[in-house]
Amino acid sequence: MKSAFLKWSMLASVVVMTASCNKEKEKETSTEKVPGFPLSSLDTTYKACDDFDSYVNGGWKKLNPIPGTESRWGAFGILDKENKEVRLKGIIKEITDQKDRKKGSEEQQIADYYQSFLDTTTVEKRGIEPLKPYLDKIEAVKSLKDLASVTGELQKVGVSTVLGFGVEGDLKNSKMNVLYEGQDGLSLGEKSYYERTDSSTVKVRSEFVKHVDNMFGFAGFKDPNPGKTILEFETKVAKLQLTNVELRDPVKTYNKTSFKDFKLLAPDFDLQEFADKQDIKTDTVIVQNIPYLKSVNALLKATPLATLKLYTRWQLLSNFAGYLPKSYDKEDFRFFSTVMRGTKQQRTRADRAIRSTDGLLGMPLGKLFSKKYFPEEDKKKVSEMIENVRSVYGERIDKLTWMSDSTKARAHKKLKAFTYKIGYPDKWKDYSSIEIASDKLFENVIASSLFQHKESIRKIGKEVDKSEWYMTPQTVNAYYNPLNNEVVFPAGILQPPFYNRNADDAINYGGIIAVIGHEFTHGFDDQGSQFDEEGNLKNWWTASDRTNFDKLTKKYIDYFSGIEALPGFKINGALTIGENVADLGGLTLAYYALEKSLKGKPEPAPIDGFNWKQRFFLGWAQVWHMNTTNEALQNQIQTDPHAPAKDRINGPLPHLKEFQDAWSCGAGSKMVLPETSRVVIW
Repeated sequence: MKSAFLKWSMLASVVVMTASCNKEKEKETSTEKVPGFPLSSLDTTYKACDDFDSYVNGGWKKLNPIPGTESRWGAFGILDKENKEVRLKGIIKEITDQKDRKKGSEEQQIADYYQSFLDTTTVEKRGIEPLKPYLDKIEAVKSLKDLASVTGELQKVGVSTVLGFGVEGDLKNSKMNVLYEGQDGLSLGEKSYYERTDSSTVKVRSEFVKHVDNMFGFAGFKDPNPGKTILEFETKVAKLQLTNVELRDPVKTYNKTSFKDFKLLAPDFDLQEFADKQDIKTDTVIVQNIPYLKSVNALLKATPLATLKLYTRWQLLSNFAGYLPKSYDKEDFRFFSTVMRGTKQQRTRADRAIRSTDGLLGMPLGKLFSKKYFPEEDKKKVSEMIENVRSVYGERIDKLTWMSDSTKARAHKKLKAFTYKIGYPDKWKDYSSIEIASDKLFENVIASSLFQHKESIRKIGKEVDKSEWYMTPQTVNAYYNPLNNEVVFPAGILQPPFYNRNADDAINYGGIIAVIGHEFTHGFDDQGSQFDEEGNLKNWWTASDRTNFDKLTKKYIDYFSGIEALPGFKINGALTIGENVADLGGLTLAYYALEKSLKGKPEPAPIDGFNWKQRFFLGWAQVWHMNTTNEALQNQIQTDPHAPAKDRINGPLPHLKEFQDAWSCGAGSKMVLPETSRVVIW
């Protein structure tokens, strides 16, 4: 089941480890204070007031070229690599070295899945034989109703078609889970890839056609020009879909209807059969885009059945390519990683085995990761940080000049109702029913997919479990969930450079506190601000206050839309507005939280020649430093609600007088905006 309705934010980072795990552990538990920012990262040929990213991170970028296995390389990726290829690797090795693992235990599942991924001899020997039961069902399709039945069954194991279901809390009754329906089925991920006429995007489409042809050739399928046929069909589907900017509007995409009326929206594609094959039973569904359903029904009816079967075979083959013989796996990497993101080299099978195990059994691994790498005292410290941010946010609300007192009162109510989760879940889900065998990679993946699907379906019509986590503890990320009105910080990100218990406060406030502030601000960004303190999609603003807010966000949208990240590719300010507002708010909250923490104390002494104000901004720039391939940057601009790393660093700073004062930037500096051009929201 797809889960595309929660608002998550992205972070990033990691350095290649050379020390042993034991030495690493000693370093982590050390109480010796460290600078927290290496001077080697600087490039003083740049001026801080003209290009802060290049000044702070220019040296780091030269010393840290993108590894061949990556499409971008920065704090998130480096820390993610460390968490997986050092820490999780060590945990998995300890488990695989154990003898007599009990069947159904987490240790048995982890060890045997890891082994099944490494067992390339069996994978090669089996070829595409594991797909045969599904291929036979696709081949037997004689009507649109048959297609609905087969694609419904395929949805249970993660194979996409032109629409899909997801289960989340009801946006207008957040305590109860409900079924959602949404658009799906584009291999290139976003409709702009099917519409843009620039040479680089045209090349992606051309390579996609070759990719499909190659994959069908490996499988022995004899269809003429399959790549061309699939691209033409997906292009027609793309034209019917909402843009990624339109999908950001929770009001527009909330269309609650009875399941009986829902079925009438696509009468030729049997939605009842599609749902039945997924074991879905419900009286209600929230439809993302009613015109799309009607139009895609007409498209399916007008499309030759042979084309629809070809498309379904493609989705099946593409979805499982990474678990098939080397020829499929290598070609899948060539297109989706090299062509679309500029990654030159595939990770080793052993490294991919770790990541695949983490992808399927992330929570059982997370339980062991948390125990080993997240001390209880860190949980307490982060809780204190969160409360500090909450306090400062309240003070900021009181000082707003564009918001009325009545809306401020509701904002305070929502802020007070914020809850948070830190590190890892208080209770762990039981995965023991998943059958995992050491010599059946494909069946293991299917078993895990069916388990996840069943877990999702059983929630329909039930109360939301607010203790549930939507990220594993080892994930280098954080998120705000508007339906729970909660912020969540996994243990994976609560490590250097984001949180460094041995660094001074300024570095940590510019890092993890700005991240915490970022997530808090998501509750009040263009989307989060539409949800009340109980997590319901409900207006709590006066009309004039909402107008004032929209004017400010429009100004910020226009500002980012003027930034060209690549020749011919400008940032989509409307797509990135939520993350950009959260960055601006997070920085502001963190700065004043740091200032508040220093009141009544002696002025902190400079470190390496930088005062505490400057070090705050060094901490901010450090967590976002990144080298990125042009292909990955192009993909990000078209599909990602986050601005490129350089612009996440530099973008908000000209709007902060605090930055100008910290670095003594003159009025003519490139990183300074006139007072009238600055945007101050929270």
